[in-house]
Amino acid sequence: MRIFGFLSKKVGDLTVKYSNLPESYIKRSYEQVYWKNPTGYPQYPKAQVTRKKFRFTTNRPWTAQFRQQNETGVLRKKVFLEPVGEWSFFKGDRVEVMVGKDKGKQGIVTQVIQERNWVFVEGLNTHLRVVGKDKDFPGVTVQSEAPLLVTTDVKLVDPENLKPTEIEWRYTEEGEKVRVSLASSRIIPVPKSAEETIDYKSKDLYIANPDKDTSADVVTKITFEAKLRTFEMDIMESMGIKEDRVPAKSYWY
Repeated sequence: MRIFGFLSKKVGDLTVKYSNLPESYIKRSYEQVYWKNPTGYPQYPKAQVTRKKFRFTTNRPWTAQFRQQNETGVLRKKVFLEPVGEWSFFKGDRVEVMVGKDKGKQGIVTQVIQERNWVFVEGLNTHLRVVGKDKDFPGVTVQSEAPLLVTTDVKLVDPENLKPTEIEWRYTEEGEKVRVSLASSRIIPVPKSAEETIDYKSKDLYIANPDKDTSADVVTKITFEAKLRTFEMDIMESMGIKEDRVPAKSYWY
């Protein structure tokens, strides 16, 4: 079991390192180096001074908007997040806004960012911003949704009375894990839109590519049988080597 956990961690690390969007590219894209020793000179140790603290928002780290928000010399307050034990908000959920100018209004969640405890609600908590403004063009004013905190700013809507409610996770008699409203004890199902990825709208509609996708029977096939023996013992068994020597007695004091 420990070997399986170790190998799973290694596979995850390799995926992050060599994926189509590797983590090294993301870090390199927003890196700000203030000073570093020149390379190619053995007398100089490898050292550099870089920026440590960044403000991460809805902008991707490799975009110009992110660089503008984290300009050299601009430091922002550290953001403290309230830990969420079990995530309960998904894309497609109906929620009610509990704060701000849209307090009491209900809408559909269009985007979820768990790293900041954020959800975006369609058409609510919006603000105006000017895009493309320069000295010759006044720019275009667009309306976009601002994020809302799941801990304090929004609540799920009870499907029975259409009012905001607290929820908790429970198990059905079939063993399925579901969200249950504390106000009416009704199940709040996870929307189908929460399954959407770049490859499919839902898992049932996905068409496997035989040239690229691993079939289900190959994935579920057990190819490793755990044995109470060391690696050396497995090698000896595969090569037909038999151990006839008797180990000397050892004593612990």
